[in-house]
Amino acid sequence: MPNYVDGFVLPVPKDKIDDYLTSARKAGDIWREHGALEVRECVADDVQVGEVTSFPRSVQLEDGETVVFAWILFESREHRDRVNAEVMKDPRFKELMNPEAMPVDGRRMIFGGFGVAVEA
Repeated sequence: MPNYVDGFVLPVPKDKIDDYLTSARKAGDIWREHGALEVRECVADDVQVGEVTSFPRSVQLEDGETVVFAWILFESREHRDRVNAEVMKDPRFKELMNPEAMPVDGRRMIFGGFGVAVEA
């Protein structure tokens, strides 16, 4: 597989989106500094609640919240594991991830690692 992606879906209070994006930019800079190829944070623009499943349902979206879909691109799974190990040791990242300082409810975040199977 040509690359590896860590993907995230999370609910963010609409009144804290600016705070979230400020934190996300800082975290993205840290990931890039440690070797990530790309970091993207995307705020929902056209996301409807589905009858069975959907982005809003996946994070138990509440009134006053929106969905953020994010990903980090790496060269490979091995590269991702090395970069993430360094990021997790970085004191700047630890400070950003302090639950009391985070503008989101991290318990409802969905995340995982994916091998890139199609690149068009």
